[in-house]
Formats: sequence, structure tokens, C-alpha cells
Amino acid sequence: MLDSAIDQLLEQVAAGHRSGDDADTASPAVLARSDSAGCSAGFVDGCRDRNIGFQVVARRKNAVSAAIAAANKDVDRWVPALRPDGKADLDPDGEPVAMVADLTKLVDLASWPEGSRLIVRREPLHPGTQKSLRPDLEHRFWGHYTNLEGNPAELDRQMRAPTHIEDHIRHLKDSSLVRFPFTALDANRPWLQVICWATALVRWFQPLCLADPPAPALPKKLREQFWHAPAPVVRNSRRDIVRIIDSWPTAGEILAAYRRITELC
Repeated sequence: MLDSAIDQLLEQVAAGHRSGDDADTASPAVLARSDSAGCSAGFVDGCRDRNIGFQVVARRKNAVSAAIAAANKDVDRWVPALRPDGKADLDPDGEPVAMVADLTKLVDLASWPEGSRLIVRREPLHPGTQKSLRPDLEHRFWGHYTNLEGNPAELDRQMRAPTHIEDHIRHLKDSSLVRFPFTALDANRPWLQVICWATALVRWFQPLCLADPPAPALPKKLREQFWHAPAPVVRNSRRDIVRIIDSWPTAGEILAAYRRITELC
């Protein structure tokens, strides 16, 4: 999967990031972020062999829990977490909402690539929060491994930056990927390919041709507002004319999209 992602990059970006490439030719830098599924020797060693930085969510282990317990006794080890804009994440009273610490020296990372670090975030325990790295009645702990240099708070902010992979999966499911029509795998391959093509077209159509708020809409909403709009196509003076019903709720957005398509062409 990592190699497939690299192959989709521009050649000047992918250069130096294939298996066996010289690290001196790796420019610009490439970073791979992953949830706990990427917290494995195979993935992080693959990143190292391809001169790629990694940030992978840490899994719950006794050694990590012990490191967190030791770090909690050292108040000076923790620094205020940062918001997505890079500013300190403070509550109305000016107190840090969450704290971040580098626990690299408190855990054995001998099996990890050279330069690996463990960054842990500590925040108040809220009802309904997901499982923490360590059982605690007051705090929830979340962390990640990385081979990047820098301030722990900045690395935590970078790791928690929004990702679009969940959005892509949601669009695929909303485009009929929820179920396959056939029982045979080979018969379902073309179905999957067509769905991926259609989803890619819609994903490019949204930022290029639509304005907010319709732009981030799911395919189901776009079908209701755009694809299923009653609009007969007539030909007049060697031109194809699409007649949108004036009373259609999104008639203005549809016409604006046509104008943007004309500008792009």
C-alpha cells in the first residue's frame, strides 16, 4: 500500500522514496501518518527503507502504561498542547486544555528504527471517550511514535491535523460501495473500479465547480440536488441547451456550476 501511494506521487516528489533509494536523493521530504494499524515493525521499517518519515498511533501496552505513570510524576516533562493554528490550547481561565510529553527515554524503543520517539498527549477524561493508553480516573492518554525531530507539542499538533481518508471512504460507501452486487470476486472488480472512477470525478467536480455549502456534500445529497434535477436537453442553432426549471431549489448552483465548467474548458 505504501509503494502504491508513492507511485501516485509526482516523479520529482517520489524520487528517493522507493525501496533501496539513496537518502541523499530524497527531496522533498515525505511523511506517512497512520492509525494504530500502522504501529508495526513492517510498516515503520518500510518507511525507513524508503526514506519516509512516519507518525503512527501508539497501541496500549504495559511498557507504555508504565512510562506514562513515571512521566506523571515529573511535572516539568509536560508542555501545553497546541491548537491546529499553532497557538496554545487554553480554556477560558487560561489553563492548558491538554498537555504533551516526550516519553522516549522512559520506554524501550530498541526494536524501532533509529531516532524513533514516543509522544503522548494527556487531556481531561470526558464521558464517552475512546480507550486510553493507560487506565486513569482523571485523564485520557493518547500517543504516537515518530522518527521526526522537533517540539513534542508541535509533533502532536501535526499528528492530529485533519486527514481526508475517512471522507474518501465515506464518499465511496455513499456511491454504492456498501455492498457488492455479485458473489464472485472477479465480477466485483469492474464494479469497484467504476465506483472509484465515479467517486473521483465527483470529488474533483465539487471543489472545481461548486461553491460552499454544496461543495462538501456527500454523493447522496448531490444526487438529490444536482444529478436528479429535471432538466431537458434541447438542441438549437447547433448548440446543446440544458433547461433548468426555475423553481428547482438548486437552480442557481447548477447554473453556476455550468459556468465554471465552461471557464475550465
